[in-house]
Amino acid sequence: MTPPFIPSEDTTQAIAQHVEQLLAHIGEDANREGLKRTPHRVGEAMQFLTQGYHQDPEAILRAALFEEDYRQMVVVKDITFYSLCEHHLLPFFGKVHVAYIPNGKITGLSKIARVVDVFARRLQVQERLTTQIKECIQNTLNPLGVMVVIEAEHLCMQMRGVQKQNSVTTTSDFTGAFNRPETREEFMNLIRG
Repeated sequence: MTPPFIPSEDTTQAIAQHVEQLLAHIGEDANREGLKRTPHRVGEAMQFLTQGYHQDPEAILRAALFEEDYRQMVVVKDITFYSLCEHHLLPFFGKVHVAYIPNGKITGLSKIARVVDVFARRLQVQERLTTQIKECIQNTLNPLGVMVVIEAEHLCMQMRGVQKQNSVTTTSDFTGAFNRPETREEFMNLIRG
């Protein structure tokens, strides 16, 4: 079970001071009723949304590592994630699909989802998020191959800039056995089904 998140009060206060300045710069009054507690709430929220910087994803996988003579594809699909774009600090969110082919070791399935959360709860770009998840699983489990596909909506594209509300960005990265087109195709068929 994941321990509950507890924000640092010192960090909350430091962020809150900057949020008060931000509110003033955009023409708001941080002392009006609806905004009085906003800087404090933002300070706590930012710590929650970026807690991945303080977590070790490889340690999460190693905490549930088991010897197993299974060499077929393991797929965990439709892992919901939420992250913040490092360019505008706006959310992007969607689904992560992960597959690996064990090479004598497997991990608890929930650990794959937790690894996704660790990397998503950092300031990110989707391309790096895809690669970090893949590399963590490859480095920790040493499987015959790993493949990660992410499908996401980016509010920096939907709320501002080009304002394309129905756009979805897909990224993928893979190693080992997934270099074979037929193995990649098997994975894609499994996540489409």
